[in-house]
Amino acid sequence: MFEKLRVVWSIPELRRKIVLTLIMLAIYRVGFQINLPIVDAEKVRISTNAGGVGDILKQVAILSASQLQNVTIFGLGIMPYISASIIFQLLGSVIPKLDQLQKEGEAGRKKINEYTRYATVFLCLFQSGVYINSYASQFVAAQFLSPATGELMWSWWFVALLTMTCGTVFLMWLGEQIDEYGIGNGISLLIMAGILADMPSAGYQLLQRASPTLGEVGKIDPPQVLLLVLMFIGVVAGTVYITLGQRRISMQSAKHMRGRKVMGGGRSYLPLKVNQAGVMPIIFASSLLIFPMLILQPIARMAASWQDGLGKTLVTSLASAFERQSFIYNLAFLALIYFFCYFWTAITFNPKDMADNLKNFGSFIPGYRPGKRTADYLEKVMFRITYVGAGFLALIAIIPTLVATWLNVPWGIAAFYGGTSLLIAVSVAFDLVQKIDSHLVMRNYKGLLE
Repeated sequence: MFEKLRVVWSIPELRRKIVLTLIMLAIYRVGFQINLPIVDAEKVRISTNAGGVGDILKQVAILSASQLQNVTIFGLGIMPYISASIIFQLLGSVIPKLDQLQKEGEAGRKKINEYTRYATVFLCLFQSGVYINSYASQFVAAQFLSPATGELMWSWWFVALLTMTCGTVFLMWLGEQIDEYGIGNGISLLIMAGILADMPSAGYQLLQRASPTLGEVGKIDPPQVLLLVLMFIGVVAGTVYITLGQRRISMQSAKHMRGRKVMGGGRSYLPLKVNQAGVMPIIFASSLLIFPMLILQPIARMAASWQDGLGKTLVTSLASAFERQSFIYNLAFLALIYFFCYFWTAITFNPKDMADNLKNFGSFIPGYRPGKRTADYLEKVMFRITYVGAGFLALIAIIPTLVATWLNVPWGIAAFYGGTSLLIAVSVAFDLVQKIDSHLVMRNYKGLLE
């Protein structure tokens, strides 16, 4: 391994790309330590440690490389850019003009990226305005409040709005610079950097809760620590296995004459990923279930002062039902993951287009006529393997809750045993290794995984 790392570092072009990527990621992390100019940092620190809404915002932060609970200049992260990208990908399946642009290659991709940037700025302005009014306003320092109304002055509200918008646009630019001059996918690396940055604090929490003796109240026993380590290794191995898993469909190309030679006729395979939807179903499901928590928890706190009755009981029960560790919440989580797995696969995988491409290139699946029968077969196969992929995502998504509940482990530690963070980290790590391997293979070196 050290020899391979030495080889990687000895290639000047690859070394420059890696150094530039590390510098960009360092800039990204520095921005998360700079609070908005209007806030009182001490108030933010106390609220972050107190839990409540801050815990919900931490869950959102995993999905978008953001730092909502700390009210920083990069607070929104790249959430607006991810949202805009998803919106245009969904619209591409229903708007013919966007669908045509997606099929035009590089020129069409650049045009869609341009639209995505404009949409990102619009979403930044909207989301940062809502965020400042609903959450950040409670941490405003006294000198920025209006003496007459006691609320944030309009001029400073506008400054905070532009600061957060510019922060997200700057992160979007950082990601594009990594794409062009660095190595790996820039946006994905930013998200992974945010996830890995929480690992030291999670490890420190685990050490604080660990106990060298058995039976100590509120502590994690040595057998539990060993079980957590083994579970982490097993979950990572299972995630890697399913992430790389493929259903290979045998395929044969038709023979044709070129001059006096017979060309084609060879056998190959069509790889269909078991987890075709990737991490998107968990992101969608988590995002949707955050809204009931944000809506019901404040209402439940208000209902605490009501007189006992049906209304108070109903609100309290609903708020409890949608807490992260409740049975109803996890059941809804699993159902949404299955739904979005099929939904996202239906958008990104078009069996008719794939069958037409095979026909145009002179290839066919043995036993199935080109055209509609091939498309029906591909759709049936994808339906079956999507069920397996959805089951895997559901298992990965529910493991952190099980670990936190059964082993009495803090959520900050349990989150690394599954869910969105683990899937993103594994997927981005493999993509990065493949990009590095491509540089090594071009120079006749062995890849990192060989």
